[in-house]
Parts: sequence; C-alpha cells; structure tokens
Amino acid sequence: MAMPFSTLFLASGNPHKIEELTDLLAPFSLELRSTKDLSDPHEVEEDQPTLEGNALKKARFWFDATGIPALADDTGLEVHSLDGAPGVYSARYAGENVTYQDNVDKLLRELKGKTDRRARFRTVLALITADGEYTWEGVCDGVITEHPAGGGGFGYDPVFRPDGYEETFAELSSAEKNRISHRGRALQAFAADLEQWSESHQPEKKEDQGTLGTSGTS
Repeated sequence: MAMPFSTLFLASGNPHKIEELTDLLAPFSLELRSTKDLSDPHEVEEDQPTLEGNALKKARFWFDATGIPALADDTGLEVHSLDGAPGVYSARYAGENVTYQDNVDKLLRELKGKTDRRARFRTVLALITADGEYTWEGVCDGVITEHPAGGGGFGYDPVFRPDGYEETFAELSSAEKNRISHRGRALQAFAADLEQWSESHQPEKKEDQGTLGTSGTS
C-alpha cells in the first residue's frame, strides 16, 4: 500500500503497547521507530485530563524531538458502576509506580458486591505530522470478571471479557485480540484514513485541540 510517509515514530515507552502497535501496523510496511531505539528515552508525563490530551501531548513531543511523524495513544478502562473510573487514570489507578496486578486488585476490590460489571476500553490515537494533528478513537465493550483468567496480554486484560466472548482478553490469541480490541479498532480507523491519504485525500484536520469532554490502560 502506498503511504504518505515511510517512517513512523511510535511515541510510547510501554513495550507491550509498542508490540501491539507493531503487529497492527505490519501490513503497511512502514519503518517503525520508538523510544526503545533511543539511548536516552524521555518519559512524557501523562498529566492531561483526557485520553485525547495525553495522546496529543506525547505525539507532539516526539514529533518535535525527532522530526518524524509520531503516533501516540492513550487508553482508559471505563467501568459503568464506578462512574467511568479508572478512566484516564487507568495506568496508575492503585498509585504511582505500581504493577498491573496492583491495578487489577484495586479494581476487583472496588467492584466487590456490585452486580453491574459493564465496562469498556477506549483508545485515542494521535498522529502529528508536518501537515497537522489528527486523532482516531476505538472502543471495545465488555464486562469485568470476578477473577483474573489467562496469561496473555497486559494491564486489565485478565479481567476484561469482551462482549460476544466467553474468554478474557488475556485468554485470546494476540491476533484475535488485535482484531476486536479498542486499540485494534482505532488502528483500523487510522488505516482507513491512510488509504484515503495515499490517494491524496487528507483525513479531517483537528480544528479544536481541546478535550473530548469525558475522561476515560491496557
């Protein structure tokens, strides 16, 4: 597929995210670079009130630092009975410098005794190029299980069961998870615009770089 650029910087320090994005972007034959290729990678603080804000901040930083089109994402797990929590704080739900298991344990404690366990993962992708700033969103609905299951994935994957499945994300193959996941769906929207872009049709440029209005990490 002809692309509007040949090199893309993955603006993430999370090796699990980089692995997923690399798999999802494989069909485009892009040269992918990331912070793992740098001798002194900088950690961009995720201090914005929305997923979109964090994704744009990371992509802007790495585009300015490298001059390469930069793709970043931010992801939140939004639990219905917790009023959308942990949302934008998903990666640090149990505090700073905690493990994935710490976050999962806190989530299960918060949901103990609750019958409504509906939840959704939401990902916002941000791309910064010399031509502008663009965002895409992907959502995957499901429920939080009472106990972790599966050894794959990362983050909240062992306790998130997507609608239409008996397995958690952590029990699915990487290929199947990527096909239906929030990040996979955001990448599919991104890919659709890249196809148009390659035919000289630009995706809609962001007019307002404000927030999404609702806060929403796997």
